[in-house]
Amino acid sequence: MTNFIPIFPLNIVIYPDEVLHLKIFEPRYKQLITDCFAENKPFGIPVVANNTISDFGTMVEIKEIVTVYEDGKMDIVTKGVAVFKILEMIQQVPDKLYSGAIVNYPANQIAPMYHYLKPVLSNIRELFQHLQVRKDFKKPDEILLSYDVAHHVGLTIDQEIAVLCLFKELERIEFLRRHLLQVLPLVQGMELLKEKIKLNGHFKELKGFNF
Repeated sequence: MTNFIPIFPLNIVIYPDEVLHLKIFEPRYKQLITDCFAENKPFGIPVVANNTISDFGTMVEIKEIVTVYEDGKMDIVTKGVAVFKILEMIQQVPDKLYSGAIVNYPANQIAPMYHYLKPVLSNIRELFQHLQVRKDFKKPDEILLSYDVAHHVGLTIDQEIAVLCLFKELERIEFLRRHLLQVLPLVQGMELLKEKIKLNGHFKELKGFNF
C-alpha cells in the first residue's frame, strides 16, 4: 500500500508498539499534531541520523494530548504502528507549515519467537547486572519482541536504524544476539579492570611459581 503522510523527522528510532512521549513546541509541528488529532490520523517519524533524513521511519498514532499550554505548546503520547519507507519527500504540504512524504509499508513479521529470544534476554540481563542497571520490560518474557528490548542493549542510532530495516523477527533477534556477543566481553573486561585498579597498592598474598 502506498499513501501520503505528514512527517515529523526526529533524531530517534521508534519501533512498532513503542509508546513515546513528546513535547511539541515548533509552530509547524503544533499545526501537524492539531490537524492529525482533529482528523484522527497518524503521522510519520522518519529517523534523522548524521544530519540526513533516513528512507525509513515509523508511523505513529496520537494516543493522548496530555497538556496544551497557553502558548500552544503540547505534551502528547504517541504509539508506534508500522514501519514505512519514503518513496518521495514533499518539502511543504500545500497550505501547511509541515512536510510530508509518499510512503509504502514493507511486509513485516511481528510475532513473538520466545525460543530464539530467550538466550538473548539472558545476555541482556547479564549486561544489566554488570552495569548495575534495573529494567522492567513490562511484559512477560514469552510475549516480548525484539522491538521491546532493542533500545536497551546500547545500540548506536545507526544500529537501531539497521534493526528498523529488518522485517523478520528472527533476523532482528540475530542482530541483537551478535551485538551482545561483542558488548558483553567489553563490559566484563571493564569489570576486571576496575578490580585491578581497586587492588593496586594493596598487599597481595601471591603463591610463587614452581619451576
